[in-house]
Amino acid sequence: MDNEYNYYKEDKEKNNGEVNFILQPALEKSSHETPKNHPKEPRRPEKKKHSGLAKVAVCVGLAVLFGIVASATYQTSNYITERILGKTVAVSKHTPQATTTKVSKSTSIVSSDVTEIVKEAMPSVVSITNMSVQEVQSFFGGTMQRESQSSGSGVIVGKNDNELLILTNNHVIENNKSLTVSFVDNESVEGVVKGTDSTRDVAVVAVSLDAIKKSTMEEISIATIGDSSSIQVGEPVIAIGNALGYGQSVTTGIVSAKDRELNGFEGKLIQTDAAINPGNSGGALLNINGEVVGINTAKITSSIVEGAEGMGFAIQISDISDLLENLMNKETRTKASDEERGYLGISGFDVTEESAGMYDMPVGVYVSEVMDGGGADKADITKGSIITGFEGVGIQTMAELQEQLQYYRIGETVTVTLQAPADKRTYVEQKVEVTLGKSS
Repeated sequence: MDNEYNYYKEDKEKNNGEVNFILQPALEKSSHETPKNHPKEPRRPEKKKHSGLAKVAVCVGLAVLFGIVASATYQTSNYITERILGKTVAVSKHTPQATTTKVSKSTSIVSSDVTEIVKEAMPSVVSITNMSVQEVQSFFGGTMQRESQSSGSGVIVGKNDNELLILTNNHVIENNKSLTVSFVDNESVEGVVKGTDSTRDVAVVAVSLDAIKKSTMEEISIATIGDSSSIQVGEPVIAIGNALGYGQSVTTGIVSAKDRELNGFEGKLIQTDAAINPGNSGGALLNINGEVVGINTAKITSSIVEGAEGMGFAIQISDISDLLENLMNKETRTKASDEERGYLGISGFDVTEESAGMYDMPVGVYVSEVMDGGGADKADITKGSIITGFEGVGIQTMAELQEQLQYYRIGETVTVTLQAPADKRTYVEQKVEVTLGKSS
């Protein structure tokens, strides 16, 4: 037994205290010993030719027995570990794994449950109601003015000492006679246009902090702006807005494509299959982290393009960051009365994209006449020039220019961006200071 004990001890030391249960020497020794306190039995003749097979059979049997015991021990230890420590022990390479989706530059678990994201983002989204005056065809011929109401959405993007600032689409607030902003707690206040750029379909609406109840201020929040340049095709997105004017609602989808271009829109758009309906315009398109990556702006249906299945589009937020900063920093203005309103002193017509392509001209307002003694005349604006900007925002049509001018009064000086003709097919950009005059 001393040799047997030393044998095991040596094996433990070689294996860092782990017993390998090498039993062959003990079996061989015990097979020829007679147990004490038992009568000796007659010794039978040994069959030498089968002794090797008997040993092999015994070894195999013990190996099977050891395997069963080891397996049971392993399963028991797993069960005890799980019950006591609350851990699950992986026992197979085929254990189901959690599905992951790459968002931005990090990997995170994506759940179909977006309630927490919506809960955080909803207080930063508002509803906007536009009471406007539209010219409609009269029953007796000609046109007449009629009040109309339209609904849209907006996103709270900032606050200064006096105002809450809301980002929306230009087409949501254009031609407005009055704007009503409704918050997440259904409280409503009056809003005014702070700045707008029709070429990018972007506008900023300001709401006086004095007009907002304290309880409402505690409910609302400023949105977190994300990086639209880092979104990936196939990434989950969430759209929040005042769909059909019924109040805030939520739809989900994915980024179907990036950098899309549409006629009538300057700049690139995000395409999504999240449902974008009338009233969603100006609302937020969020990534899975709850950050605003787009401003919902358009939808293409089968009534517009045959076969289209509700393709939604949003302005890429990173593409308008400079414009947004400019609009947020503009002086908040109210509309001037007809008697106070200033004029450039020009006549003109629209240079459309089609005309611009045919005649190699910039898109904008073509100056067909300059009034003697008017602001444009004194600023040396010449016939043939094309106005493309006013006070830092893009201008494409005479209607857009007039929309901007209604906030400025006689005697105020404004900056006009124009393309001045250098020769028949060449234009040079200029920025001209013009002091507004009276209507002729």
